[in-house]
Amino acid sequence: MPRTLAQVLNDANDQVVRGDLSEYVPQATGFDPLDGHIGGGLRKTELVLLGGAQGIGKTICALQIARNIAMRPDQYAFYLSYEHTETHLMSRLLCLESVNPPEIDTRSGLKLKDLFDVIISQRARDLLSRDSSRSGSLQTILRENPKTSMGLARLSKYADRLVLVKASPAVTTLNAIREMVARLGDATGGNLTVFVDYLQKVAIHPERANDENDKVTIVVEQLKDIALSMGVAVLAVVAADREGLKAKRLHLFHLRGSSALDYECDIALIMNNKYHILAKDHVAFNPYTAKQYRDWVVFTIEKNRAGRAMMDMEFQLHAPYFAFDPRGQAVQQQLIDDKIIEA
Repeated sequence: MPRTLAQVLNDANDQVVRGDLSEYVPQATGFDPLDGHIGGGLRKTELVLLGGAQGIGKTICALQIARNIAMRPDQYAFYLSYEHTETHLMSRLLCLESVNPPEIDTRSGLKLKDLFDVIISQRARDLLSRDSSRSGSLQTILRENPKTSMGLARLSKYADRLVLVKASPAVTTLNAIREMVARLGDATGGNLTVFVDYLQKVAIHPERANDENDKVTIVVEQLKDIALSMGVAVLAVVAADREGLKAKRLHLFHLRGSSALDYECDIALIMNNKYHILAKDHVAFNPYTAKQYRDWVVFTIEKNRAGRAMMDMEFQLHAPYFAFDPRGQAVQQQLIDDKIIEA
């Protein structure tokens, strides 16, 4: 129902008196200096888009942010993946926890193959020994192996607050997402952040869209409505279009779909490999140093309704462990952009 400004002020006052400050406290992503540029983190009612080319680390980043939020005792994260099963996401998180973020000690890091080898070899030994005292359970294997025990312990700290769903491009529709968010919102007292990986795969009724642009328009508008009407922050991963994959540097307008992506979102983060977008002089002057930038990803805030846009910061990607070092920095080198014409 319509409310006068006085009524809005009174309702907000009552909320603060009750001690509910959730409207004023953003959920930090755990990535610094990103949080500082976007007002402290993800805010309720806002839609954040995370775009980039294949393999740049979008899922790694989104899942790590979800993990960081769920690490807080009173917060919950809901991660819908149209790309991976819940078990695969769990395995990624075990690898992430093996490097103990934010310290990121890769000396103790566990790669996916290492994790699988631990599980398979120990299970084989249990079967061969025929020791009835050993259950051969996955949790027992992970808990007793020194390579995985610490990662499991860290994961267990938030395992009850990170909700995973293997979504289907055929049946996990916008209505299904809305219903799940509503149920989880009620169960968590509204302390929920939603992640959709990725936006272009969200299912809608075919008759509602003439082409992919129409579909993307419907999906992004409805995700924004979910954020607004249910009082949650929504972070959606977005894929690049063909032109974006060919471009020297990916921008917001290269994301696959319609211009509604730009209009509806509150924050747009675009990821690019640093080596690929360094100004030509940097690469030519010291090619050895430039190659070290292949493991760094530049995050550009291309839209920011609550602050400055076109801010570049960089984070080191440790892809074998599905982890970013969340301790980033402003980009010091010159990057290619519309003002620099590459030969």
